[in-house]
Amino acid sequence: MTHVYFKGTPLETVALKDIDLEIPRGEFLALLGASGSGKSTLVQHFNGLLQPTSGQVSVFGVDAASRRNRNSLWRKVGLVFQFPERQIFSSTVYEDIAFGPRNLGLDEKEVRHRVVEALTDVGLAEDMLQCDPITLSGGLSRRVAIAGVLAMQTPALILDEPGAGLDPQAKKQILQALKRRQLKKGTTIVVITHYLEDAVEFAGLVAVLSSGELIAAGPPQQILSQPELLLGAGLEPPFPVELTHKLSVNGVRLMGAPITIDDLARVLHRTYLKTKPGDG
Repeated sequence: MTHVYFKGTPLETVALKDIDLEIPRGEFLALLGASGSGKSTLVQHFNGLLQPTSGQVSVFGVDAASRRNRNSLWRKVGLVFQFPERQIFSSTVYEDIAFGPRNLGLDEKEVRHRVVEALTDVGLAEDMLQCDPITLSGGLSRRVAIAGVLAMQTPALILDEPGAGLDPQAKKQILQALKRRQLKKGTTIVVITHYLEDAVEFAGLVAVLSSGELIAAGPPQQILSQPELLLGAGLEPPFPVELTHKLSVNGVRLMGAPITIDDLARVLHRTYLKTKPGDG
C-alpha cells in the first residue's frame, strides 16, 4: 500500500511507498524507524483513521478502508497515540478508564474489573481511581491514558512510543504487561519505538521503515544483527551489535552474533575459551 498526503497539490508528500507487511495474529511487532520514517502514518491505517492512496490494508480479514468496517474497527484495534494524555477528558481516573468498556455495553461489574486490571497493568494503585486526572503529573497521566485503551481488551493493540516521558521502570512495566496480554490472551501487539533494546526484549517480529519504505522485516535476531542496515535507517544499533561490528572491523571474530547483553557475555566466553593459549 501507498499513502500520499495532499495528493495533487503543491504540498504532495509520499509518506508511505509500496508497503508490503503481514503481521501474524497474536504476534508482538516492534515497528522501528527514525522520526519522519512513516511509522505513525502506517499504524493509523490499521484502525481506519487513514485510508491508503493505493493498495489495500486488511485487518482481521476485512478491508480497513471500507466505511462499514471502519465503524467497527475501534472494537478490534486499540490505538494509543504518542501523547495519549491529551485524550483524557473525564473528571476522575475511574471514569476515564471506564469510558471505553462502557461503550462496549458491558455491565458495571465487568467494567470495574477491567478498570482495576488495566490500572494495575500500568503500575498504578487502585486508590488513584477517584483522582482528578488534571492533578496528575505527565507520566501518571500517560499511564492512565494507556490503561483506558488496555481496558477495552481489543484483539489488537497499537502503541506509539508508549514509554516516551516515562522512567525506565514504568516503561518496562507497561511493556511487560503488553507481553503478558500477547502470551495469555493472544492479543496482537504493535509497538512503535526507536529503542531497539525494547524490540530485543519483547518483540517476536521487527519491521524497519526508512523514508516511507519498508526496508526490512523479520525476527529480531535476523534484523537487529545488521548494523549497516540500522545505521542506514537512522537507528543506533544495540550495544552488543555495535561492539561485535567494531571487533570484527579490527580483526576479532566472535563466535556468534549477539543482540543482548546476556548473549554477548556468552559469546565472549565461548570465544575466549576457543582462542586462549594452550587449548591446541
